[in-house]
Amino acid sequence: MRKVLGTLGPVLLMFITILYKPIQAQNVPVGASGRFDLKNGDRVVFLGNSLFENDFQYGWLELLLTTRFPDRDVTFRNLGWSGDNVWGDGRSTFTNPPTAYQHLMQDITKAAPTIVFLAYGGVEAQEGQAGLSHFKEGLNNLLNKIDSLGAKTILLSTIPVVSSDTAVNVSKRNEDLALYSTAIAQVASARSKQFIDIYQPIQEMSKKETIIENGVHLNETGYFYLASVLEKGLRLKREKETISITVSKHGPVTSSPAKITDPGKDMTDFKFTIEEKFLPFSMPGAASSMAVNPTVLKITGLKKGVYSLDIDDNQVFTASSQRWEQGVEIKRGPSFIQAAEIRDMILKKNELHFFQYRPINETYIIGFRAYEQGKHVKDLEDQNILIKWLEGQIAIKRMPKKTVYKLSSLRQKVAGN
Repeated sequence: MRKVLGTLGPVLLMFITILYKPIQAQNVPVGASGRFDLKNGDRVVFLGNSLFENDFQYGWLELLLTTRFPDRDVTFRNLGWSGDNVWGDGRSTFTNPPTAYQHLMQDITKAAPTIVFLAYGGVEAQEGQAGLSHFKEGLNNLLNKIDSLGAKTILLSTIPVVSSDTAVNVSKRNEDLALYSTAIAQVASARSKQFIDIYQPIQEMSKKETIIENGVHLNETGYFYLASVLEKGLRLKREKETISITVSKHGPVTSSPAKITDPGKDMTDFKFTIEEKFLPFSMPGAASSMAVNPTVLKITGLKKGVYSLDIDDNQVFTASSQRWEQGVEIKRGPSFIQAAEIRDMILKKNELHFFQYRPINETYIIGFRAYEQGKHVKDLEDQNILIKWLEGQIAIKRMPKKTVYKLSSLRQKVAGN
């Protein structure tokens, strides 16, 4: 009997995979155009298990959406909770009342979301086929709650287990995770909600790069890749942009969105600006297999020699005229520094929020023993001042700044110094 079951395992997984694909095709986009959109006043909530909770220490998901909509005033709140399920069992840190489920409902209501990214199923999948109907019931109840608040929901699949530990039946575990992903896709389709498959992309990438640690949790690189997967799923991914500059005896001529501001002298020294719609989304040291699409600068017609590119008077790249003609990827500069500064503020803001809505002594401050230390609730509320200040700073920083590019002949530059 054991041999038969062992043989059926791969067959069942193949069946689930076949079943899974047509459901993915029924994704319903958020906007009428099929492209995700945010508007002023939106409140985006990340709700789920550790998939979202752990990102509060990395901030890639929020950075992606912040930089893609720099002209929109949007609030982000991470309500992820490790070990949580659609019934809120992971939140059972209070002695009743409230119950764990009531706690979950209160957290959602207080966040007042307009858009919810929902990621459950990883914990529930441990129950296998037997727990599937209970999971779908809880998922539908959650969606009912979110609908009642007038918010849109984007559902994510589970992610696979990646482990070399022979004590872990990875194949069986992933069969169950794929089964629950299919169930999530079915619920999303039935309720006309957008569903994004992150299971298969993460599974494929994990074969090339180390993006999962402890078998089940994404590391920092994994979260950067997850953000890239969502970028594609939300149809926000930008195509690789090539800016061409042609140098001739009449001076340099460039393509949009670049603009020549100073033609320079002798066709070897000129300045230009590039109108950026949003800041770059890049992780320093990220593997080439996960690289975003940086802007490519291609300059033809240069005299033979070596040329350096300065951005706001800081040298960022040096290459031969032949290399410039082939095209150079711009992977550093002020806009990259600006994006990193925003991410730092997002991390600080999310840390404040995390310890505000989940204080270390929550049972004594907001739980059933609040009669002992309930006075500290005001201290938690006071953190809103710092959170709002950081959000204000993010709003100032998120717009791309006008930068000045200068291409100079290295020979002339050295002579000038």
